[in-house]
Amino acid sequence: MLVNTKAIVISALKYGEADLIVKAYTLESGLKTYMLRGVLKSRKGKFKASQFQLLTQLEIIASHKDKGTLEYLKEAKVIHTYASLHTNVVKSSLVMFLAEMLKNSIQEEESNPALYAFLEHSFEKMDEMESVANFHLFFLLKLTAYLGFQPDDSEMDQPYFNLLEGTFENVKTNNYCVEGANLEILRRIMTSDIEEVQHLKLNQTSRKNFLNMLLLYYELHIEGFRKPKSLSVLNEIFN
Repeated sequence: MLVNTKAIVISALKYGEADLIVKAYTLESGLKTYMLRGVLKSRKGKFKASQFQLLTQLEIIASHKDKGTLEYLKEAKVIHTYASLHTNVVKSSLVMFLAEMLKNSIQEEESNPALYAFLEHSFEKMDEMESVANFHLFFLLKLTAYLGFQPDDSEMDQPYFNLLEGTFENVKTNNYCVEGANLEILRRIMTSDIEEVQHLKLNQTSRKNFLNMLLLYYELHIEGFRKPKSLSVLNEIFN
């Protein structure tokens, strides 16, 4: 089936000497993987490797067999050029981390327009922002709503948050109940918009501890979830 759709690049893996295996989240068909032959060596081919930088927004025409195998990409063009995501050192490190998080979290090969719109808007906003130190915390927390395990905000005044159940509770019921600083940050981010989160004052330790808590939350709710290898790079950048 021939599909014309918007797509966001999630990963691009070199295969052999000249090929790329590109994983993209598409508006029409969810997660798809494409084999691009000779793209790394051919100067006259219809694709350029630069088109497939992480989180790049594309419009593509592709042939989808929808059998869970590698698909065939016929055309691709960049439809939104970022000003700073791939040139700013801090932002490019975040791009690497967030792309890997998406690769490890999104599994469905089906359309989810709301998720696509969230990703599209988030990365354009990140490109515009001056301070992105808290962006990934906000993004990962908001992403849970589209993945099916958004924290229940109906009892936010309770003294514990149960990572296993995704609920605020008045007593500690298991070893996955958090309190203290992480609980306060969770409340703040849940009730803030992206503009307010930019100005949230967190030190290096608080930011790292909260991110580790979020990663555990993902691990508890996504079968087979793996912590991103780029986490160490991100920690170095924010050090």
